[in-house]
Amino acid sequence: MLGTELEPCGTDPLTGFTRSGCCEAHPDDVGVHTVCAVVTEEFLRFSAETGNDLSTPRPELGFAGLVPGDRWCLCASRWAEAHAAGLAPPVVLEATHARSLEWASLDELRSVG
Repeated sequence: MLGTELEPCGTDPLTGFTRSGCCEAHPDDVGVHTVCAVVTEEFLRFSAETGNDLSTPRPELGFAGLVPGDRWCLCASRWAEAHAAGLAPPVVLEATHARSLEWASLDELRSVG
């Protein structure tokens, strides 16, 4: 994103499409989980209301559920939807992949926080 090596987004909980802790672009990731965000209560509620409940634990998938303050690799399109609704969580630019710029401008990604 910033012309530097991509930093890890989060390891507790372990995030990223491949659960590497990084929001790297992956050819099999149709959701494009490239935005490293610090999730908020408002975003988690928005995401659940729009069909992706990220706060409910799913032990069968090894997913404990997110709580406000967790860092998570979000789908770039979902982040853009939340931004348009005024509910986007803050972005960790150093851990956000440049492919995210296909959905949001750098100014938009910087604007929350």
